[in-house]
Amino acid sequence: MALEAYTYVFAIGTIFALLEAFNNGANDVANAWATSVSSRSVTYRQAMVLCTVFELTGALAVGARTASTIKNGIIPSESFGDNAGVQLLAFACASAGAATWVMWCTRNSAHVSSTYSLVSSLAGVGVAAVGASKVQWGWSKGSGLGAIFAGLAMAPVISGCFGAIIFMLIKFLVHRRQNPLPWAVWTSPFFFLIAGTVCTLSVVYKGSPRLGLDKKPAWYIASVSLGVGFGLCILAALFFVPYVHAKVIKKDQNLKFWMILQGPLLFKRPAPADSDNLKADVPDYAVIQASSSDSDSTAPGVISSEKTVTGDKIAPVAPSSNASSHDQEKGAAPMEVTNEQYKQLLADAQERHHANLRKTKGPLGWAMRTLHNNQLGAGSIHETHNLIALIKRVPAQIVVALLYGTHYDIHTSQIGISGSPEGRRMERVYSYAPKYSNEVEHLYSYVQVITACTASFAHGANDVGNAVGVWAGMYSAWSTGRPSASKAPVPYWQLGVTAAMICIGFITYGYNIMKVMGNKLTYHSPSRGSSMEMGAAITILIFSQYALPVSTSMCITGATIGVGLCNGSLKAVNWKRLGLLFFSWVMTIPIAGLIGGGLMALAVNTPHWG
Repeated sequence: MALEAYTYVFAIGTIFALLEAFNNGANDVANAWATSVSSRSVTYRQAMVLCTVFELTGALAVGARTASTIKNGIIPSESFGDNAGVQLLAFACASAGAATWVMWCTRNSAHVSSTYSLVSSLAGVGVAAVGASKVQWGWSKGSGLGAIFAGLAMAPVISGCFGAIIFMLIKFLVHRRQNPLPWAVWTSPFFFLIAGTVCTLSVVYKGSPRLGLDKKPAWYIASVSLGVGFGLCILAALFFVPYVHAKVIKKDQNLKFWMILQGPLLFKRPAPADSDNLKADVPDYAVIQASSSDSDSTAPGVISSEKTVTGDKIAPVAPSSNASSHDQEKGAAPMEVTNEQYKQLLADAQERHHANLRKTKGPLGWAMRTLHNNQLGAGSIHETHNLIALIKRVPAQIVVALLYGTHYDIHTSQIGISGSPEGRRMERVYSYAPKYSNEVEHLYSYVQVITACTASFAHGANDVGNAVGVWAGMYSAWSTGRPSASKAPVPYWQLGVTAAMICIGFITYGYNIMKVMGNKLTYHSPSRGSSMEMGAAITILIFSQYALPVSTSMCITGATIGVGLCNGSLKAVNWKRLGLLFFSWVMTIPIAGLIGGGLMALAVNTPHWG
């Protein structure tokens, strides 16, 4: 292959590799952060900032480990002989196959695994490029397809076990207590200990070879990891505990977040004079979305939870004007809507959201107003009034494409679910989940920020390596003119660019997945969400240490199911939604493989001259 052809293929492959990373952020990262946003522990914009910081940190510190498996574990470098052009073309087709499939799924709010899309596409490309016999179908020392696809079953189960163990500790140490709030306050540093230890262990233990940390003795690894973990635990005890003690136990509504720096001095801060009659200034977490079309246009409607649990007692909550599934079982007439009415409810919710955006200042507000005021009229596109409108719309559409996702309200977008089969199913699922004290849940909303950041660090450590692996292989083949060596290092700049594309995908396009995932598998709350995220993060980091690509989406789904089952009933999990997720995971394997393999077969067998 001529140098010009190498450059052309590398340029096309780079575009698809970065697009695959973009889709990874829009699909997998969005699913991971949907837990925190749905639990109302963080806003979407806060999630964007935290995601960017910790994705980049995880990618640069640990992310190169799984890249070698993606780059050489499925199609060994020696299979290409001395033909760097075929390897370059193979990786370009694999990226194109995975990017095409995941982009289509994300556009249609279908949740799939970008990791297994890429792996399946590579397998299909390998069959077309070097033959099925050269593809590593077996275990292959932990780097073959057998090892990778074993994670399809192992990772969700392991994540579910970790998530369930963590939540059961919270449930019996805190929620089941007669007075759970003090227990929640004093045990919260434990999560800082886990998060700090896990993240540090992932960096020190086989995590950063360029810093020489992979060659340190066991005592060094253990002491550094535990030292950082206990250090964060002590800092939490000195600063975090006094702050939440004043906020949720003393009910100090005048407390500002910056006052956390006062540390133990906050214990001496006097409680408000009428604190016994005050309610803590915390959100109501025991709510679900309503579907009333006449709900307030600036905030999503809510249905009050059916029960609040304090200790072992279940106290009823006054029913709302909208009938819940529990009310329906007692004979209350449920609100039924037709398919057309359901679509109209969702369209109305979207229009209310767009109306709010048109009222805002800044570039997005201008763009939304421009699009609203310059809609295409009757006739073909070449009509004068349509051409004028189109010219005005193009710059506004560019601004909307860049900024719309940063202003999306996934709570508002879910208005309209009640009265539909999905809505009734969700309400039944929620009715089997005890709703715990809002003050306790508010405390765990802070903890969930830590666990969400840990999960994002874990995703950067694992999925960035997956996304950058084929791009690193293409770059090596293009720059050297030889097939990529099995142990060739991944340049740090490629890790950084790939991680940045993942973050951009989450920020600009992740709302497509977040609006349909969130809390549709089981009831979410901050204490549950923090357990889910920590369980998934631990599993992802374990797999990363052994260079095994694993799906972040599958891990967070497994942890969600594990925590949901801790409610004590199989009916506390939306098995219908889980079945759809599992179906999409399974179908990803043949579809992505066929797309990648088909592209490679066409490229290799295209007639050429000279």
